[in-house]
Amino acid sequence: MMKKYQIILAALLCLANFARAQRLSLDSVIARIANNPALQAFDAKAKAQDAYSTGAKSLDAPRIAAGQYMTPYRPDPNMGSFMIQAEQMFTNPAKLRAKEAYMKGLSKVTAADKNYLKNQLFAQARQYYYERVVLEKKLTLLQHTQDLLEYVLKDANIRLTYNKERLPNIYKARAALFELDNTREQLNNEISQKNILLNTLMDRDQQIAFTIDTNIDLKDYELKVTDTADLASARSDIKAISRNIDLQQLNAQMEYSKRKPDFGLQAGHMFTYGGNSNQYILMASVTIPIVPWASKEYKANIKGIRYEVEELQQQKRDILNQAQGQLASLRTAMGSKKRQLNNYDQHIIPALQNSYKTALLAYDQNTGDLPSVLNSINDLQAARMTALDLLQEVLILQVAYEKENESN
Repeated sequence: MMKKYQIILAALLCLANFARAQRLSLDSVIARIANNPALQAFDAKAKAQDAYSTGAKSLDAPRIAAGQYMTPYRPDPNMGSFMIQAEQMFTNPAKLRAKEAYMKGLSKVTAADKNYLKNQLFAQARQYYYERVVLEKKLTLLQHTQDLLEYVLKDANIRLTYNKERLPNIYKARAALFELDNTREQLNNEISQKNILLNTLMDRDQQIAFTIDTNIDLKDYELKVTDTADLASARSDIKAISRNIDLQQLNAQMEYSKRKPDFGLQAGHMFTYGGNSNQYILMASVTIPIVPWASKEYKANIKGIRYEVEELQQQKRDILNQAQGQLASLRTAMGSKKRQLNNYDQHIIPALQNSYKTALLAYDQNTGDLPSVLNSINDLQAARMTALDLLQEVLILQVAYEKENESN
């Protein structure tokens, strides 16, 4: 029995290790965001609106009445009657069709709003993911710097035994190593924060640990040219405004349909007293909505809707104009940051690597000192950190470009 429990415990530990070692690519994270409660709320709202639209063609409830008709206050067996009556109003079919079309259009606006939010969430996920990629690269860089410092410190301790090194320099090297621990702690803390943020977007336990794919793809967006038509067809906020314009036009049709008459039918039967003949009532009715005092409202509403459509069209133009300007600005910024990053990769970092090698060689040949080696290591690490910061800025600009252009 004990062996059985040990096997179960071992299996659970293996599953736990697998969960901790789970690796998620950026595409996997993006796919899981479909479970975000905010997006599911839009789905529920759209379903509710579609459900409401199924009742758009319903008619008013019929009216049924019963009671005394033309019966005198003084009882007279030969006068008066008991009447039952039914009445039904029939809304004009054109009004019902217009109302149904309008209510069905509501869910299309909601779907467009959902896509807008989805784009925002995707952009957040990309930014958090790329920021974690850079943090992982910084951790790798710290380990490389630690290896360099440990190598130099080991050599310096050997020299100290032969009185060829000064003790203050040894302490300075040790302090540099301990400083790396603080930096590593800060980086691990930031990685944990990015994990929590990504898990929140994926709507799962915030404490679930996972690894990421640190291979990144820098896009050449700085070479792109913005096409207005493509931009208008891609952006979800533009689509949402277009759906709102369509909805307002359906609203205008619904208001315009109010000029059409409604019809009614009234039937009644009277059971007369005193042996007189029974009587009935059968009447049809029609509304006259085109009279001035009745048509004023829907005419005013139609006029107001025209102005609302014009407002939405101007909003669309403004968003397109701002998006084109923002994309142009982002392309310029990306080009500049990439040139700076390229300068670090091809010139600054190689030069500092040569500086470190030269200082280390001089130290090995007893023509240099330990502080010079430590300074060269510090300068090299600082330059590499700056290059990674530039890489992060490029990636964030790339995310911003994809968010504006809605390119996935």
